[in-house]
Amino acid sequence: MYTSVKPRRLADTITERLEGMILEGSLKPGHRLPAERELAERFGVSRPSLREAIQQLTARGLLTSRQGGGTYVSERLEETYTDPMLEMLSRHDEFHLDVLEFRDAMEGITAYHAAMRATPADKELLQRRFEALDASYSDPEQQSDPLREAKADAAFHLAIAETAHNVLMLHTIRGLFHLLEKSIVANLAHLFERDQARATLMDQHRALLEAILEGRAEDARRCAHAHLHYVKVGLVEMQRTESRVQRAERRSLLLGDPQGRR
Repeated sequence: MYTSVKPRRLADTITERLEGMILEGSLKPGHRLPAERELAERFGVSRPSLREAIQQLTARGLLTSRQGGGTYVSERLEETYTDPMLEMLSRHDEFHLDVLEFRDAMEGITAYHAAMRATPADKELLQRRFEALDASYSDPEQQSDPLREAKADAAFHLAIAETAHNVLMLHTIRGLFHLLEKSIVANLAHLFERDQARATLMDQHRALLEAILEGRAEDARRCAHAHLHYVKVGLVEMQRTESRVQRAERRSLLLGDPQGRR
């Protein structure tokens, strides 16, 4: 027995399209949607259908309206990146090596797929993010702001994740950087103490960029690994140095300060 096929409502199609844009990162938390008339023209739909779709997404907590006008992607979506385990990792330096190993695995895969799938628009975005990173490393004024350098570094790597066109990879890496921003700052601050560290890091980022732009997937994977291995080695050195300092301090407390003893 055959049942009738009901035509899909246009508002549902628009809703699905907007949800897809949020998932893929085209619409980010806090992003303001274009004006209703402009958005309806872009989608080629009527304003009532668009308005119904926006109402559906607002009811689901994906969009929000702000006083004074405008519809925005809900900033609460960033809270979904929060995971109690990752938050604990971000507060304990001894687990940062675990984080770097995870990044090595994830970012090697995303770099590989980015090289395979990069569109002209993706390549343009990657180039802009790389130039911003280069500026943050070379500008003396920006070098005095480790957080700004860390944000530029994270933005470049997130652009690679976006270029991979895999929603799960993108949101996993975005959540990781969102929670571990402070540790990224600490890692970079230590690395920059090494001779020619900024130049080395920029060479690594440049090699990674070129491999992706030229579609060399395996080279992109290797470049991502080489970069994170360099960061990992620097972190190990930092932890060893800190461990030696702590042992020396404990020894001093146990034996007493020779200059301070009576």
